[in-house]
Amino acid sequence: MVASPNSNPLALERAHMVEEQLRRRGISDERVLLAMGVVPREEFIVERYRDQAYADHPLPIPLGQTVSQPFIVGRMIEAAAVKPGNRVLEVGAGTGYEAAVLAEMGARVFTMERHAELAALARINLEQMQYANVSVITGDGSEGLPAEAPFDAILVAAAVPDFPPALFEQLAEGGRMVIPIGPPDLQALHLVRKVNGQTVMQRMDDCRFVPLIGKQGYSPAKP
Repeated sequence: MVASPNSNPLALERAHMVEEQLRRRGISDERVLLAMGVVPREEFIVERYRDQAYADHPLPIPLGQTVSQPFIVGRMIEAAAVKPGNRVLEVGAGTGYEAAVLAEMGARVFTMERHAELAALARINLEQMQYANVSVITGDGSEGLPAEAPFDAILVAAAVPDFPPALFEQLAEGGRMVIPIGPPDLQALHLVRKVNGQTVMQRMDDCRFVPLIGKQGYSPAKP
């Protein structure tokens, strides 16, 4: 794993983000806080917005997508209760930031991105940061990755109109999925657990994500 060097001028901003945006707002899993204090978010932000890397809001990336607000990243990973050695599926790689945090926590990460350009960028970023425990796959994340299932945790970083059964099928017994469900203008994060093969769903926070385009997400005609 690669920790950010002490000479990084944004290191203080990263530490402030962890304390003010995460810990003070209720994120208490020290493994999540440590990982997000180590991973240099600026390395996953396009140059134009790099000075806002630790701002308390999402940031634009190519092709109309975004890197999620740090609090949302921490909230989702904490809710997924990711442990070292877990097999984790991330749907919506973006530039690779959330995958890097998961990898820093010791998970074996499979991250999917439908845009080949973004998948290539995520792959480059993660390789430069020497995260060898991440695989970036170009494809329809709404259908998951059956060849690598089951997964201990699934994190969906794009909104779905309805709960996608294909992803639940790929969740291991006792596994946890965090997913935003709802219309394009506003969704709610849900924690979904598989208990005795059944769905146990808990509503979390209101949120707003870009839509998940795919067979079990939004169609391109319904952005």
